[in-house]
Amino acid sequence: MGWMFDGLDMHIYTLVAVPFVAELMGGLSTRDPAVAVNASWIQAAFLVGWALGGAFFGIIGDRIGRSRTLVLTILTYAVFTGMGYCVQTWWELAGARFLAALGIGGEWAVGAALLAETWPVRWRPWLAAGLQSAVNVGILLATWAGYLLATSPHRDLFLIGIVPALLTLWIRVGVPETGAWSAAHAAGGKPTIRALFSPELRRTTWISLSVCGCMLTAHWAFMFWSLQQLRSLPEVAALPVPERNRLASLGLLVLMVTSIIGNFSAAVLARWIGWRRVIAGMGLVYGGLMVVGYVVPRPLAELWVVLGGIGLCQGLFALFTMYLPALFPTALRTTGAGFCYNIGRIAAAVGTVVFGLMAPVDMRWALVAAAVLFVPGAWLALMLPGDAGEGGRRVG
Repeated sequence: MGWMFDGLDMHIYTLVAVPFVAELMGGLSTRDPAVAVNASWIQAAFLVGWALGGAFFGIIGDRIGRSRTLVLTILTYAVFTGMGYCVQTWWELAGARFLAALGIGGEWAVGAALLAETWPVRWRPWLAAGLQSAVNVGILLATWAGYLLATSPHRDLFLIGIVPALLTLWIRVGVPETGAWSAAHAAGGKPTIRALFSPELRRTTWISLSVCGCMLTAHWAFMFWSLQQLRSLPEVAALPVPERNRLASLGLLVLMVTSIIGNFSAAVLARWIGWRRVIAGMGLVYGGLMVVGYVVPRPLAELWVVLGGIGLCQGLFALFTMYLPALFPTALRTTGAGFCYNIGRIAAAVGTVVFGLMAPVDMRWALVAAAVLFVPGAWLALMLPGDAGEGGRRVG
């Protein structure tokens, strides 16, 4: 449920990014280049907050426990997503999104570690698919809310983000600390980022950081700019604003439904050929489809097919959920997973701005350029430690 609401609060902004920023900038045209640039800066602030939140709450999760930290992260992203309703300037929205992202990044690391420590290893592929599908369901809820509120002021959508705060009341009572964390905590020692770069862990840490940086940069450039590119199509741009909003929501709906299928497909493949190979292979197909879809202008009818194919490939990110925490010892599990996966979003934040500067010229070229990053990401993924399905040591 925490991950589901992660997805809800994560994508509320992408549904209304350009028109809401144009409104906050004094009613500028959505085609004004300054609007696209500022919209990308807001998304960059969100990704930086996500990265810092993952690192910060990762350490907190290893120090005070998974359950208590889970409550803190959900409260953080619920309150500050709702604050988007109150903003009056684009930079205030950037601040609210940054603070909300602290909680979203932290919740990813804590939730993944909690389940990795309480379920058998053989279940990890299905847990990964289930967790990522929960995110997709949350995004579907955001899409549904965006569709229902298409004729309402854009800021109204952010009020939906407050709902997750109610979940924390149950978590605090009903979710106990894991036995693995309790044993590691009793053994003493404080988790630190420095420990991730010890001789026995630094190779894994650096490769994990690099894979996450490359793939998340490309992924987030797509998730943000593909919806804006859809809005800019001549056949869409001529429509009334509510209809454009509904089509953007429909685009996200196609991505999320196919992503759920992709999550479980990735889980099946991971059991057959190993986690690393699936991450690398699906990453290459993801990038290839981005190039095919955007290297030439395509009508809306063809883009629906491209979006569906890319959604299937997004299942690769489900595998990070259980694979990354298992690369690190229990005492460093949320620290390691949170740091590596979420610091990769720093690169994604930079990429969003860089590709945002390209977007006013042509959003298609921003998407094609981002796709290239899947190539080094896939190559590095094959260098990660092996798992039982690949004949190597069992991670974790």
